[in-house]
Amino acid sequence: MELRQLRYFVAVAEELHFGRAALRLRIAGPSLSQQIKSLERDLGVRLFDRDRRSVALTPAGEALLPRTQALLDRADELRRAAAGLSAGEPVRLGYVNWRPPDLAARTSGVVQLHVDTWVLPSHTQAARVADGTLDLAICWIEEEDLAALDLAAHHLGTDRLFAVDVGADTSAIQARDAVVLLDADTATWSSWNRFAEALARGTKAKIVRIEDGGITGQAFFDHVRRLRVPVLNSPKGQTTPIPPDLVQRPVVNPEPHWPWYLVSRRNEARPAVLAAIEALRHGPHAAGIGRSFGPSAPAALFPDSE
Repeated sequence: MELRQLRYFVAVAEELHFGRAALRLRIAGPSLSQQIKSLERDLGVRLFDRDRRSVALTPAGEALLPRTQALLDRADELRRAAAGLSAGEPVRLGYVNWRPPDLAARTSGVVQLHVDTWVLPSHTQAARVADGTLDLAICWIEEEDLAALDLAAHHLGTDRLFAVDVGADTSAIQARDAVVLLDADTATWSSWNRFAEALARGTKAKIVRIEDGGITGQAFFDHVRRLRVPVLNSPKGQTTPIPPDLVQRPVVNPEPHWPWYLVSRRNEARPAVLAAIEALRHGPHAAGIGRSFGPSAPAALFPDSE
């Protein structure tokens, strides 16, 4: 039994509707239903009577609801107390190119957050957390790296990647018809290369190897013009304006998603860092939604990444 499951119970009890509760909690409806069933198994009682048309609290649910609300209130009070203890201790956060736009609002009054000015690749930021240069990082990471570096991670959000193509056709393309670029500079593009290689293996998309760092920027657009085929954009290029002679095209079957994780040391125990993790994990996700395609999909890696 986990606190988040108790929060799910309260939300469903207040809404008496699984769909509305799922929207309020920002999780998928089937996941919410599974979590409620798991909580009922742990408690040994049925909390809701439900059918296709209605949801109602059982007598056991009605009896446990006020106790659950009181328990959650005490947990929130404990969290606020911990935040007060940690407010004077700065927490160092690194990122790659995406971070929640409401970062300051999420952490205001909770923790003193110092956002590192070095915007470095995912594998570099993860290594900096492992060696203590950073306390937290928002980056892409695989399960094998978490184990090797003794790190933990939580899914914050997901970017849906698109392709860039020449001409005026903006219709969707099959993933197998896209090209993915791999750069020879593995010090800079190691994470992207690994993601792109996994995607190519799974979809039969064509790999084109480059040596000029053209994964993003003007060099990327030059490769699109040279190849004259849809080329998958990287997460670092998601917000770059597309030149007028090129177009953005959705990719389907499957849709490629790049997940962003909040990474910390696995044995982290400092109140300030734990408070920052809690603050950053909650709140609306600003990136897109969806499961990542590629090695170590977040739902398999991190159970709380609904």
